[in-house]
Amino acid sequence: MENVLRPVIVVGGSVVLTLLVGWATDVLLRKANGRHPETPLWDLLRRGRVPYQLVICAALLRGSYAEAQLLEAHRTGVGRTLTLVLIGAAAWLVIRIASAIVETSYSRYARVHHDAARVRRVRTQVTLIMRVVAAVVGVVASASMLLTFPEMRAAGASLLASAGILGIVAGVAAQSTLANLFAGLQIAFGDMVRIGDTVVVDGEWGTVDEITLTFLTVRTWDERRITMPVSYFTSKPFENWSRGGAQMTGIVFFHLDHSAPVEAMRTKLRDLLRECPAWDGRDYALAVTDSTPNTMQVRALVTAKDSNDIWTVRVTVRERMIRWLSEEHPYALPRVNTAEAVLSPGSRSNGHGNGTPLRKAFEQPRTGRG
Repeated sequence: MENVLRPVIVVGGSVVLTLLVGWATDVLLRKANGRHPETPLWDLLRRGRVPYQLVICAALLRGSYAEAQLLEAHRTGVGRTLTLVLIGAAAWLVIRIASAIVETSYSRYARVHHDAARVRRVRTQVTLIMRVVAAVVGVVASASMLLTFPEMRAAGASLLASAGILGIVAGVAAQSTLANLFAGLQIAFGDMVRIGDTVVVDGEWGTVDEITLTFLTVRTWDERRITMPVSYFTSKPFENWSRGGAQMTGIVFFHLDHSAPVEAMRTKLRDLLRECPAWDGRDYALAVTDSTPNTMQVRALVTAKDSNDIWTVRVTVRERMIRWLSEEHPYALPRVNTAEAVLSPGSRSNGHGNGTPLRKAFEQPRTGRG
């Protein structure tokens, strides 16, 4: 009877004690969250209750397994398994706690500072810091698990002598990976590009959606995702429309006839912008910037608070201005001149004083028989 009750008491007691401690801790965290709703720390810590209970249960079973006298022939294997579970659960718990602390710090920073650019920069740094912490904790946990095997300890001592050569070989083999790794850290702390920035890369306009230590994802306006190595942003030029402020100036070009009413267009542009909610009211302008034998180029400058609004202002101005010209001033739209050319006054004295059009003046006389 004792051989049956002893394992039940040891294993069952460990499980019951784990559940009680986990429940009590969760109750305390919920009370703390209710008293301090302004900080998300306590609610975030509750997400770690599963690894927390695994750590407690594995530690209790590892310490009391010898008293259970269960599976005596496999005591070493069971003890090593419990040790591996304890190490893995502890690493999981450390990552959850670190994530809760970092997220709480970021939330407080975002709540205090209202500069969107600085908040995006901190968000990018926080994301990469968490990835580094998770990678370091994972490596340490894996190494600790391997060191629980005596064979791995002996292998580690023999490999330590050749660590220098292996490091050189690994560095050469992983040159591109290490370059991306350092580029990711440079982007995070060099404030080159941040999550949420509007960028133009290889002619593609989009928003930075994710930044890791090795790659960066850009979400385009048509919901596509472009994944690029982070080393691209440290070695090649790209446009960052969000750096230095989100305000932007947009350009709208019109190719019109030389008779287009420029002054009336300038007044109409002002009226159109006043009716457009996306215009921020900072500035506007309209001027003739170029001329060709058939048309002239009119440039309209408009402003908006960010890249999304500047797109709305540009398309609105282009659409309504062309509609206004076609309805009120149709002669201003570009057209092909099919009228006969008129001679200049000086050419009338060259044997064509009767005002013969230039086309007829240069006609060659027909020759033929008879």
